[in-house]
Amino acid sequence: MTLSLNTAYIGLGSNLSEPITQVQNAIKAIEKIPHSQVTQVSSLYLSKPMGPQDQDDYINAVLALETPLTPLELLDALQTIENKAGRVRKDNRWGARILDLDIILFSNEVINSERLTIPHYGMCEREFVLLPLAEISPDLVLPNGESVKLLSQNIANNAMVKLG
Repeated sequence: MTLSLNTAYIGLGSNLSEPITQVQNAIKAIEKIPHSQVTQVSSLYLSKPMGPQDQDDYINAVLALETPLTPLELLDALQTIENKAGRVRKDNRWGARILDLDIILFSNEVINSERLTIPHYGMCEREFVLLPLAEISPDLVLPNGESVKLLSQNIANNAMVKLG
């Protein structure tokens, strides 16, 4: 029996406890999700925090994952990885964090539920999502018809730095 695969794009971010190591470990953990395969990983980027500026800069990346999981099953798997890394969910939405894993896109689906919004609600305003996404999938078109390449060309990079 062949499993039907969906392509999910996942944003990764960290600014605590050796952020580069946190993101690299998260990529390794995502590679271990059963029946799923990481097909592309962007470079790592150093970016300014989105919320309060009294926190360290972030390390960000985006990866593409082929998976038979449903969006909510994938969300559960990613939250398990976050929790194992020591993520503590706080009321402070844009505060510092050990690890943040967000489903940016899931095939061409549009989901607005209590637990999950796809496409990710802030992706078009976030250089740390758009630029790594355009790096690995420049010809991608969002469910609303917008081009990732065009969006990435029109966003300010806010002094974001591509690492090695």
